[in-house]
Formats: sequence, structure tokens, C-alpha cells
Amino acid sequence: MLDQKVAALLNEQVNKEFYSAYLYLDFSIYYEETGLDGFANWYKIQAQEERDHAMLMLQYLQNNGAKVTLEAVAKPDKALTDKLEVLKLGLEHEQYVTSLIHGIYEAAYDVRDFRTMQFLDWFVKEQGEEEKNAEDLVKKMELFGEDAKSLYMLNSEMAARTYTAPSLTL
Repeated sequence: MLDQKVAALLNEQVNKEFYSAYLYLDFSIYYEETGLDGFANWYKIQAQEERDHAMLMLQYLQNNGAKVTLEAVAKPDKALTDKLEVLKLGLEHEQYVTSLIHGIYEAAYDVRDFRTMQFLDWFVKEQGEEEKNAEDLVKKMELFGEDAKSLYMLNSEMAARTYTAPSLTL
């Protein structure tokens, strides 16, 4: 059985991962409406990843005898009006999610829940990649976003991204 605090934090994280999916779908819609279909694709795939993260955590809870409680998913509340600012919001959100994962990890460590710590190791690594990707997008947009040809190339690069489901064994 999982420690009650660890289980509660994982349950909360399921909801936050679904919120992340909503947020990134909102970003995708914004970019689609501005004619940047590559950026829209990139964030649509981000939404799929976040949904899968939620499902992995949900399955982990179930596999460990914890009750899963689904809560309402909040509506994204940011006004999206600038293509660079959206990318910066994405980076901020990834940093926030990293802090949440670290908090769950710390709670698992406090009760010596090594199985949950091992499970979370994948998410810790994933968050490092997510932050790096988000930071790279911000840097590229800052460098090239004002030049139409460069923006077209960046949009094309982002359109080429494909979805790969996580390969985490529970």
C-alpha cells in the first residue's frame, strides 16, 4: 500500500497532468488560429504526452492499491495573444510541473517509498527534457520569430514532430 500522503499527491498530479493537456490543447488552438500549423502540431503532441503521463500515474495508483479520485479539470485561463509569450508560458508551466514532481518525490523519500521513487525517476528525467525543449523553443522564437522566412522554417520543423507514447513499464 502507498503512503496516504504520497497517494494523495499522485492523485493530485493526475489532475494536473490532465490540466497540462488542456493547457497545451489551448496553445495548439491558438497557433492553429494564427496560421502556425507546425506550432499547433507541436502542442497537440504535447497534450497527448501529458494525457499519457496522467494515465501512467493513474495506473500506478491502481497497481499499488490506492484509490483513484478524479477531480474536475480547470479551464486554461491565460489570454493568448503573442506567439512568443505562449512559448514562455509553456516553459513556466513545465518548470511548475517539475516542482510538483520533485514534491512527490520528496514525500516518497520521506517515507522511504523506494518503489514510488523509482517510478518517479522516469518523470524527473522527462521533466528535464520537457524544460529543455520548451527553453529551446523560446530561444528559437526570440532569434528567428520576427523574420518571416525563419518563422516559416521553424514552423515546418515543428510540423514534423510525431507522437511517441512513453515506454515506462509499471
